[in-house]
Parts: sequence; structure tokens; C-alpha cells
Amino acid sequence: MMRKILFILTLGMLVTSCIPTKNLIYFQGEPTSKNSVYKIVNESYRLQVNDILDIRIKAEDEKLVALFNQSQIQSNQITGQVNEGNLYFNSYTIDRQGNIRLPYVGELNVLGFTEKEVREKIEEKLSSFFKDINDIFVTVKLAGIRFTVLGEVTNPGTLVLFQNQVNIIEAIANAGDIALTGNRKRVAVIRKNTDGTTKNYLDLTDVSMFDSASFYIQSNDIIYVEPLKQKSWGTGTTGSQTFTTIISILSLVTTTILLVRNL
Repeated sequence: MMRKILFILTLGMLVTSCIPTKNLIYFQGEPTSKNSVYKIVNESYRLQVNDILDIRIKAEDEKLVALFNQSQIQSNQITGQVNEGNLYFNSYTIDRQGNIRLPYVGELNVLGFTEKEVREKIEEKLSSFFKDINDIFVTVKLAGIRFTVLGEVTNPGTLVLFQNQVNIIEAIANAGDIALTGNRKRVAVIRKNTDGTTKNYLDLTDVSMFDSASFYIQSNDIIYVEPLKQKSWGTGTTGSQTFTTIISILSLVTTTILLVRNL
């Protein structure tokens, strides 16, 4: 009778503790086409608090525009990588009121505006300093997309990607991919904007997640990968790990029973 009970317990632990393959495979199912995806891809990003802007003003008279140019981001000549320290100190960070402070121009509200709209606002402000606004060239770029990845990933932390657009796959890949114990079916994207805080879940095992409004992340997003229940059980994530754990438990139980009988 005891052997039957042990066999049933062992079989039950093996079945429930191993992570099924279907929970580890990304993008299952057939892709679909939706208009919402086109809208997301083509919709301009609107600036928010703590975003960093790289603003540069060019003209034939370099000495004149040098008065306005605070942003001079230097990159590593060998790797071409931008130094994040220089980026923070030499660019324009949007404050809690949604403003940036430009030399000689003063406070300029940019919260909720696109890069193009901010460029046009700056050109309008500079028109009072130049005879012909066409003599200068203004560029405004979001200086990287900053986001934080937490939970069951290989390298959790805050990352900055110097791109105009970053999707959830790129974000997780830069964090070292989801660990074996991570729940690919419940990846949370936490986003704070002018309307409040939102929390949306993505199922990365389902190809339809490409149609989600949270597929493209925004600056300052927090991505959290929940752990699978197998991690809290501590029996192992693979069949061999689970089998080894069960053998150890059974050996301990058998030894204890033998010791009790010999007393």
C-alpha cells in the first residue's frame, strides 16, 4: 500500500512540477492583420515627464548658434556608443511641469507634444533672434527610450535603447530573455502618463500579441515578468531536476521510516 501511495505521489509531482513546452514557445498561432497595428506604428510619440531631448541648432554662423546649443552629445569614437552620463547632463530633461529650459529662450512646455511640434515651437521662439528663420536648422530627437525590466529575466534593470521605437520583444531581448521560470503568458507593461497609471498584460506565447496596444513600449515603461508556480514549489523546472528532487525526498522518507522501525 505504501509503495502505491509513493508511486502516485511521485507521478503527480512529475506531472505538475515540469514546465510544459507550450508555455515556453513564443508566437504560437496564426498571425492576423488589424488596423490598430498600423495606427500604433505610424502614430507619433508624445513626450512625457522625464523624457530626455537632444536639441541641436545649426547655421552658417556657428558662433551665434553656439549660444543656444547646450546639447552636444559625444559618442565613443571606437564603438559609436553614446555615453549616458553626457546624455543626461548635456541634454534637456522634461521636468514635472512638462517644461524644458532653453538658453535665452527660457521655459518651454513640451509635455504631450511630438518631436515635430517641439521643433516648430523652438523655431518660432528663435525667430526673434534671427532675421531669417530659414537660415537656421533645428533638430529635436528623443534621446533614447528608457525602460525598466523586472522579474524572471536574465538581466533585470533599467535600459536605454537609442531608437525611435522599441517593441516588447526588443526590450526583453536586451534584458537577456525570459528565464525558464518566467511566465511568458503574463508579461505586465506598467505605464504612467498624463491620464494616470495603466497596467496591461501580454501573452508572448500568442502571436496575436503583435496586435496589442502595448506591443510598442514607451519611455519610462516598467516591464514585469511574473514567475511560474513551479518556481515557488522548488521541485525543479525540467524533468531531470524534478526527478532528482523527488528521489532525494523519497530517500529521506525511506531512511526516516527505517530508522523509526529499528527503534
